[in-house]
Amino acid sequence: MTLSYSDVAEIVKIVDSSNCDEVSLELEGAKILIRRKGASDPAPAQVSAAPAPAAAPAPAAASPAPESSAPVDSAAAPVSGNQVVAPMVGTYYSRPSPEEAEFVTVGTQVEVGTPLCIIEVMKLFTTIESTRAGTVKAILATDGQMVEYGQPLFVID
Repeated sequence: MTLSYSDVAEIVKIVDSSNCDEVSLELEGAKILIRRKGASDPAPAQVSAAPAPAAAPAPAAASPAPESSAPVDSAAAPVSGNQVVAPMVGTYYSRPSPEEAEFVTVGTQVEVGTPLCIIEVMKLFTTIESTRAGTVKAILATDGQMVEYGQPLFVID
């Protein structure tokens, strides 16, 4: 499926008529990020090709999955390194489905583009990928937790 200019324009119209400040959409390799003026980034719309399409996961609908094996207590001493932050508000999932293993754990070596987690917003699942190579030093969210825009999720060094 390819997105035409009219498809993107229609998506922008729908978002404009809603009360959302930001919408991120990923369809078969195309990512669309739409932000209203006054939101954290002044760019009104961005369309870019994704490095690889992500498959939509099937998380548990009725009950949250078990907690991640290595979340860091927010009262603990801060871990130094580069933070990966939530690009949107939503529900954090550490695994593609409740039956599968976590994407990463503390100590996992990651490359650019390595899937780290999923954030769900209104049944739209967005895979959050690493933007740098390194080692996961800390996981700062737990499975099923609501996360805020800009909230630190991982520390990678």
